[in-house]
Amino acid sequence: MKTALRLACLLAVAALLGLSASCGDAEYEYSSKPCFLVIDNGVRQNVTLSQAMTQHAGVYVTIRQISRAGARYFSFTSNQGTSSEAIFNAVDERNHYILGQNNGLIVGYGSSIDGILYAFDAECPNCFSPESIPLKSYPLTVDGNGTATCATCRRHYDLNQGGIVTAGDPGKKLIRYPATTTGPFGVLRVN
Repeated sequence: MKTALRLACLLAVAALLGLSASCGDAEYEYSSKPCFLVIDNGVRQNVTLSQAMTQHAGVYVTIRQISRAGARYFSFTSNQGTSSEAIFNAVDERNHYILGQNNGLIVGYGSSIDGILYAFDAECPNCFSPESIPLKSYPLTVDGNGTATCATCRRHYDLNQGGIVTAGDPGKKLIRYPATTTGPFGVLRVN
C-alpha cells in the first residue's frame, strides 16, 4: 500500500515537472522591468504613430518623451523616415509614463504574416545598465527593414523575429514588453 502511494506521488511530481518544463522560455518572452504607456490615437490622429499600429506593415516607431519650453511632448520617429511630435494632453499629464529603461520604446508590427505587435526597449540590452553611475545611454537606431543597430557594440537585432541578435557578437535579445492596440487610430497600450 505504501509503495503504491509512493509511486503515485512520484508520478504526480514527475508530471508536474514535465508540465513546467514544457513551457520552455515562454515565461521569459516579456520583461518584468516596469514600463507603462497608453496613447489614444483616436484622439491624437498621429499618422506616424498609426503606421506602427497597422498590422503587417513592418513599420517601427521609436517613441520618446521630450520637454520644450516647459511642455512635454511625445516624439515619434518611424523607421520609414517620417517623424512627428504630439504635445501631452490632460490625460497624458495625469499619467506617469515609463517608456522602457531610459525613455524609449520601439513599437510596431512585424512584417511576417503572424501579425505580432512588438514593443521593445530602445536601449541596447548588451550595453545599457540602469545601475551604472553615471547613467549612459546606448540607443538603438532602426533601419527601413526592421533591423535595430547599436552604434557601440555593433550588434544588429531583427525586430521582425522578436529582437534576436543577427549580426555582431552573440548576446541577449532585445528587451520586450507586452503591447496591444485596437488599430491604427485606436489605443496603444504597452505595459
